[in-house]
Formats: sequence, C-alpha cells, structure tokens
Amino acid sequence: MSTVLNPNPRPKVRGARKVRQGRVTSAAMNKTIVVVVERRFKHPLYKKYVRRSKKLHVHDEKNEAGVGDTVRVVECRPLSKTKRWRLQAVLAKAK
Repeated sequence: MSTVLNPNPRPKVRGARKVRQGRVTSAAMNKTIVVVVERRFKHPLYKKYVRRSKKLHVHDEKNEAGVGDTVRVVECRPLSKTKRWRLQAVLAKAK
C-alpha cells in the first residue's frame, strides 16, 4: 500500500486580524478593560447616518489603560468566555 503525498502543499495562511479603535469605559478588572467601539453608517432606506456601538472586553496585560483613554485593539484567539480582543496601543490618555 503506497501513500500519495500532495506535491504542492499550500501553506496555511491566516486572515488579516480586525483592528478597532475605541474609548475605555471600565478598567475595574485585573488585566481586562471594556472598550466601546462606535461605527457610523448610512441607513439604506432613510439615508440618515446612524451611530451604533459595541462593547468589547479587551485583554490588557500590563494594566496600562485607564477610563477615558482612546485605545487601538486587535482581534485574537478566545482568552476567556468574553475576551476575544487584545490591547495594541494606547493612542491618547484621558485628561
């Protein structure tokens, strides 16, 4: 019995990770922050711009972000039941 090997195996290519920018609303947990990400889009029927927001639980390894900071987060593997995002950078500190 012979085994046939694929002569041109494709390397596994991982898709681009999502990057979002938002504002920290809670930093009460250890190594976790809650970030609100807002998006604006034009309503398909009424042509009015609508704002929608989403709360993301973000892993902050060094506890460097505080409430009110503007941060950039990047998608990652599931770290817990609710955390699927990682802190990439603190763009602006709160005043």
